[in-house]
Amino acid sequence: MLNPPSPIKIFISTGEVSGDLQGALLVEALYRQAQLQGLNVDIVALGGDRMATAGTTLLGNTTKIGSVGIVESLPFVFPTLKIQEKAKEYLHQQSPNIVVLIDYMGPNLSIGSYIRKTWPNLPIIWYIAPQEWVWSLGKDKTAKIVSFADKLLAIFPEEASYFRQQGADVTWVGHPIIDRIKMAPTREKARSTLGIAPDTLAIALLPASRQQEVKYLMPVIFQAAQIIQKKLPQAHFLIPLSLEIYRDAITEGINKYQLQATVYPSFPQNSDEIQERNNLEILAAADLAIAKSGTVNLEIALLNIPQVVIYKVNPITAWIARNILRFSIPFISPPNLVQMKSIVPELFQENANPENIVSEALELLLNSQRRAQTLNDYQEMRQSLGEEGVCNRAAQAILDLVLTRKSKSFSDI
Repeated sequence: MLNPPSPIKIFISTGEVSGDLQGALLVEALYRQAQLQGLNVDIVALGGDRMATAGTTLLGNTTKIGSVGIVESLPFVFPTLKIQEKAKEYLHQQSPNIVVLIDYMGPNLSIGSYIRKTWPNLPIIWYIAPQEWVWSLGKDKTAKIVSFADKLLAIFPEEASYFRQQGADVTWVGHPIIDRIKMAPTREKARSTLGIAPDTLAIALLPASRQQEVKYLMPVIFQAAQIIQKKLPQAHFLIPLSLEIYRDAITEGINKYQLQATVYPSFPQNSDEIQERNNLEILAAADLAIAKSGTVNLEIALLNIPQVVIYKVNPITAWIARNILRFSIPFISPPNLVQMKSIVPELFQENANPENIVSEALELLLNSQRRAQTLNDYQEMRQSLGEEGVCNRAAQAILDLVLTRKSKSFSDI
């Protein structure tokens, strides 16, 4: 009797809430594609609860140690290093067949460089590359990515074009949110499920998936909500949690600004991580969203919900970025980055104040022409995100690289 083939060992490294979501979608697709081909896969990861639920063995939870900015990242240096040591220990002991890096620039640059120096022939795929093609912070990080990644799986057309020009082997697979959005209910069904009356003016507030956003974004978003509530008393605010640890701060904010708001899920969860299954439902029920910058902006856009995007960091970080690093980007939110045009209003740093948020929000709520233009732009943007099956294509590219390497190794014997 033949022994079953040994499993393909896959190590995945990602961080923060969005990376965990993208990682979970990829893990599910890897199991699907492997099963179709009669393959066994064994997936170990740095990520979060979603990835664990999808079937990975979690070496460390990285969803709570993410940040954007120089000053903001300092508290997470040692926790990140500690988790990376666990990853290196695993790599030495288990010898995976392939490593997949998802976004998470700083830590993944370190892991990728370490792997390439230690195991020159271990294949590395970077899925959802850091946004060097937007930031223009110099070519050093781009050169590192290109030097150690055997293949990049790009989610934006501009991302694919940029890294291809830098010499990388790139495949544009499309954006995984296209696959996820299929699970979203209609506005009517979402409202029925949540108990929201058809004529209620529902505004989704998404202030934070990182600790720094609780500090810098939540107060201005809640102040803006308070002003909107005074102008439009029928407004009710929907607030989906990204992490359970933010519940108390958000509840205190609601009470402080006396908002007519509901937090979802309504009751504390056993897990620190809030599962995403209900978040699409909450977004689908909204007439408008006021959100931090991130992957969620694309979810909102694909649900045809007008939105105001805000982005704010520590003032010291902002000063260093502007005056020393000469940091300049055309856009910050994914809907605008897809086609490099202004689709949704973005408010950055000092412009991210309550008055500006209210002005943009009321324009999208009350100006029918502006609202219609946003929805038309959303449809145009959708065409640039690729076709359904993104995660399956990414998973197949990963398996193909492993099988190609194995076949080559066998032929060299």
